[in-house]
Amino acid sequence: MNFDFATIMVIAVVITGIIWALDAKLWAPKRKAEGERLEAANAPEEDIEEAYKEPVLIEYARSFFPIILIVLLLRSFLVEPFRIPSGSMLPTLLVGDFILVNKYEYGIRLPVTNTKIIDIGLPKRGDVAVFRYPKDPSVDYIKRVIGLPGDRISYRNKTLYVNNKKMDLRSVGVYTGSSGLPLPGITVFKENLDGSIHDILLESGKPVVNGEIIVPEGHYFVMGDNRDNSNDSRYWGTVPEENLVGKAFLIWMNWNFDEGDIQWSRLGSSID
Repeated sequence: MNFDFATIMVIAVVITGIIWALDAKLWAPKRKAEGERLEAANAPEEDIEEAYKEPVLIEYARSFFPIILIVLLLRSFLVEPFRIPSGSMLPTLLVGDFILVNKYEYGIRLPVTNTKIIDIGLPKRGDVAVFRYPKDPSVDYIKRVIGLPGDRISYRNKTLYVNNKKMDLRSVGVYTGSSGLPLPGITVFKENLDGSIHDILLESGKPVVNGEIIVPEGHYFVMGDNRDNSNDSRYWGTVPEENLVGKAFLIWMNWNFDEGDIQWSRLGSSID
């Protein structure tokens, strides 16, 4: 997720488009004229076919240009696929989940420059959002939006407070990992984040990261659902609005390469 696929797609569209346009303007008329000349001269059929024949490079450019353009438009303005590489969003998202991200939920942006051209909406508290990591924008992160601009966010004794209001936590039980066995010391809690209800993990024995912040204007405070094993806003600060990529909404595949299995039950699951 840390190579600039959008730039590669734009370059591919430009190159194939230029080749196709140059052929239509310059080279195709010459091939046609040569083919007609050979036909008038009653040249052998194979020579006529060879004169009309497109070079392989031009054939590929003409074939791939519309495909690449459509993929670029879909990926830039509608949906984009991502793969979850770590467990920071457990139990909501597992390692190996392939997800779809709504690219227009937070506004339509141009590819590569990420300049917003149409303002559609803003993140809501509880959204699972993909964004470019503020310390290295070439890397995409996924976390849950906890604090909106102007919010006072406090985290004390593994409990979240938003604008001095304690977010309700209810224990669900010991976490069962992908092995199907309970993992002692790791508990699943149902968190009510101002009406956004989701599961989080808390691990006994892990040090508490306490702190308080008022979210700056144009920024968002994010945290992983695996609260004691997530590199998030508690460590590196808030996410600028211009770093937002989109809202995660669907798991379309789960394949953990390390374990070599597919969890079929997760296919088509919505992300809450």
